Amino acid sequence: MKQLFLILVIFTLGCKEKRYHDEEQGKMAVVESSSLEDIVRFQKKMNEEFKNPETSPLPDRFRKDFTTLDFYKPDTTYRITAKFTRTPEALPFLMPTTTERQTEEVVYGVVTFSLNGRNHKLEVYQNQELMQQEKYRDYLFLPFADLTNGEETYGGGRYLDLTIPDGDTILLDFNRAYNPNCAYNPKYSCPLVPKQNRLDIEILAGVKAFKK
Repeated sequence: MKQLFLILVIFTLGCKEKRYHDEEQGKMAVVESSSLEDIVRFQKKMNEEFKNPETSPLPDRFRKDFTTLDFYKPDTTYRITAKFTRTPEALPFLMPTTTERQTEEVVYGVVTFSLNGRNHKLEVYQNQELMQQEKYRDYLFLPFADLTNGEETYGGGRYLDLTIPDGDTILLDFNRAYNPNCAYNPKYSCPLVPKQNRLDIEILAGVKAFKK
């Protein structure tokens, strides 16, 4: 009788453990699904902006037949929680662009993260002119280059738009990496990616090179 009781106890505990495990898997699936939906919304929004003559950087001859940008398939591997270290002592500097214009920036912070088993570091900038406007007060700018540039992606690198975080971490979603406007139209002046923001890995996420 005692042996039967022990068997029942072990079986019951085993079932409870399985239910808990299934619940955790369910939570992970919900998070994964939400992240993918967020990426798809971003892609849809970008396509809408490129179709709209009021917001599109495309010359009319390309915009008229535009259907969609070429995106990498959404991949949450490139959705990373990075460590965010503020740099309050940094001084403003002039960032060169694709034209003679220069933008006044300051290194607001540094992000460090792990990807593909390696650690990486990138500088994050705050534009000194934009920060004077209310809607851009919390805006941060992350230009970066990687090993896909000039092959699958725009040769000059890509950008990420960020918001000043409350704590010491920040979400880097490279699925939201986009090309500067000068990748589509030479009339634009775009900041160049600083050499310290060149990654020696491939970022297989975000917008690919534009094929005219």
